[in-house]
Amino acid sequence: MQDAAYIKRRDEIQTYFDRTALDAWKRLVSTEKVSGIRATVRAGRDAMRQAILDRFAEDLSGWRILDAGCGAGPLAIELAHRGADVLGVDLSPQMVEHANEALPAIRNGGSVHLIAGDMLAVENGAFDAVVSMDALIHYSGDEAAAAIAGLAQRTSRKMVFTLAPRTGFLAAMHKLGGLFPRSDRSPSIHPVVIDRLMDRMLAREDMQNWSRGETARISSGFYISEAQELVRS
Repeated sequence: MQDAAYIKRRDEIQTYFDRTALDAWKRLVSTEKVSGIRATVRAGRDAMRQAILDRFAEDLSGWRILDAGCGAGPLAIELAHRGADVLGVDLSPQMVEHANEALPAIRNGGSVHLIAGDMLAVENGAFDAVVSMDALIHYSGDEAAAAIAGLAQRTSRKMVFTLAPRTGFLAAMHKLGGLFPRSDRSPSIHPVVIDRLMDRMLAREDMQNWSRGETARISSGFYISEAQELVRS
């Protein structure tokens, strides 16, 4: 059962993407020219997407993968091109509608299905792997850890997700954003001390069969994020 803090934060994020910033995010994930700052964010997201893909084999035939917080679906599509059957779930119905309008033909026998909903919904079933790029960064450390642990119980092979590392730069931006709120700004990012969070999470009784794999930090202008890999033994 999801706690009240997670549900409240989830609803705030959905409101942001569906009512405030949909057009801006459509431009960011397109090939349309964007401003210098957004260009660095786009470059960082492209690099992070590749870093996540690098944690998977080229042939994923037979894998069922959840893309938790799929957005416009580029990561889900690339995994499907490797032969996986991918379910992408995003809070924003409008973003999912936009993504489905542009879905390409999938190669190598894979499939991709993008839906609007809660990435933690048990109705989505079980998976060989879970990926989540820059979705958990909008939740507190405790909420993110609980989400990961919950998904781990329905995942048989591996999980690759991103967290926002607590750096001086991100801490300053986080504080500054609170001082100068704007109706169109991104929902706040929650930087965390990643090693501490991962150690605490892996010490949970329900995470005893999981171990930490490779990491990859991407820093591009205003984009700073770190990929974490967990592997089930």
